[in-house]
Amino acid sequence: MSNEFNLTVDKRELSNKGGRKRALKEGKIPGIYYSHDSKNSIPFYITKKEILNAQKADTQIFNISVGGKKRNVLFKSVQYHPVTDEILHIDLYGIKMDQVVTVSIPILIEGSAKGVVEGGILVQNLNEVEIDCLPSDIPQNILLDITNLEMGESLRCENLVLDEKFSLKTPGDQIVVSVTQPTQETEESTDDIDSSSSDEQTDASASEDSSDSDDGSKEG
Repeated sequence: MSNEFNLTVDKRELSNKGGRKRALKEGKIPGIYYSHDSKNSIPFYITKKEILNAQKADTQIFNISVGGKKRNVLFKSVQYHPVTDEILHIDLYGIKMDQVVTVSIPILIEGSAKGVVEGGILVQNLNEVEIDCLPSDIPQNILLDITNLEMGESLRCENLVLDEKFSLKTPGDQIVVSVTQPTQETEESTDDIDSSSSDEQTDASASEDSSDSDDGSKEG
């Protein structure tokens, strides 16, 4: 179950690109608040320090005060710089505690797959899954035990063990994790090299034979 955490944000006026760059240099991250029951959005600033505190909090539900009103929100999206991974912008989504929300929850793999113990390669295709639930029931993660996963087998979203208060939104046939045979690239590469060397030696011998034959015809 999620706890609540107070976030301090400051309402702002919409600014141009230059204004946003100045704000980022000052340690302030621009954001937008919007809610499920309103088409109006509210722009705000939040400090990087406040974001770091939020990331350390054991919750996905946050309390903010924007426009003189206290609101419950979720982090809907976070935009990062493609090179530095610095946070550039955030979207906060207003919720009601008695209404179901759709959220993305990380999948936490536990156990050692039998197939990996036998020499297989573990491949995780999905890192998170979407569920519907009440805000107060939002889990920090969803556990997936892979202990009995053997070589060539896979686990799908439908194999996730979910509490009855959660409703899976991600298609059940999507593969979460699988164990595959190790690739044979190294052996194939060695075979290719040996084959290539053999071909080169054959070509060289043929060239020498041809050269000897030409020399012999000239002497005659």
